[in-house]
Amino acid sequence: MSKRVAAPSRSEEVAKRAGVSVATVSRVTNGLASVDKKLAKRVWEAIEELGYVPNPQARALVSGRSRTLGLLVSEITNPFFPELIQSFEDIAGKNDFEVMVGSTNYNYEHARLFIKRLAQRRVEGVAVMTFRAESHLLDELIAQDVPMVSIDVSTNAPRSVVLEVDYAQGITQAVQHLAVLGHRQIAFAGGPMPHLTNLRRKEAFIQAVRSIGLQAKESQIFEGAHTFEGGTLAARHFLDMAVRPTAIICSNDIMAVGVMRILSQRNVKVPGDMSVIGFDDIHLAEFANPPLTTVRMSREDLARNAFNALQLITSSEMKTPHQAIRVGTSLIVRESTNFHAAATRGLRIKRSSSQATARKRS
Repeated sequence: MSKRVAAPSRSEEVAKRAGVSVATVSRVTNGLASVDKKLAKRVWEAIEELGYVPNPQARALVSGRSRTLGLLVSEITNPFFPELIQSFEDIAGKNDFEVMVGSTNYNYEHARLFIKRLAQRRVEGVAVMTFRAESHLLDELIAQDVPMVSIDVSTNAPRSVVLEVDYAQGITQAVQHLAVLGHRQIAFAGGPMPHLTNLRRKEAFIQAVRSIGLQAKESQIFEGAHTFEGGTLAARHFLDMAVRPTAIICSNDIMAVGVMRILSQRNVKVPGDMSVIGFDDIHLAEFANPPLTTVRMSREDLARNAFNALQLITSSEMKTPHQAIRVGTSLIVRESTNFHAAATRGLRIKRSSSQATARKRS
């Protein structure tokens, strides 16, 4: 009876292909830094040639690159952020990067521990996409000398880039759109102050209203939370005013949906009695009832610019902060805005008078 010969193990196959010992293969795949880099490179080449799945952490020790990026957002429950995460992961994956995702949940200690894990994993950069002036978190990354990109908040750190969102571009379009529809009582439901992003959206609204010759009255500006509940509170506030607004611009789409819920409960028709505009253009906006007119801030643009900025930082020898990258916004018109009823009646009266005059002349 012939003796059965055991098939070579994967380690033995790799060792034979690389021309090293099985022990060396074991040390390389377990991430031990004591292995000569030339030998380690041969082992990883053999692993790839044989179609084995490499250990990314071990490989990072050899190559000096983790090919991992961090992505920090505010809260997963806001539909804007999962869409942003998906876009960022898609772009990173196409460029052979992994992504570690974490959320602050507005808890400093929770976010600090995530940043610590990012440093332990030797991430090559972090995108801080929180839309809040959380400077303490940015300071943690600067202390770890981690390349980073942030939204709106500039750190003046040499290994950082800021994405500056042009809120005024889209909000001005929204105000002008309402003005063309005959609205003169335009309100704004904004996020909590004094966060920089919320302040910039509010200031953009005030300037846009002034640019069409109207006053932005204090009573027509509501500062609340970027939540459904924040939108419901804003709607109640505006509906209780002696002179109700005929249109409401909301600082995000979630607030706008909350506003429309209360308007529906109070039998205020959208857009017949009141027009509503959101901000962000999340996927839900298109399927709201009615479909929501909104200012689009493209998640794809944010993700692409954030990724490109991180690549710019890591490939640059610059010792000074990089130039800010501008991200545009634009109005997407759907069915939640329409001619204001009073303005429409005025147009009809004017048109009827003109027609009557024409008949008399004929």
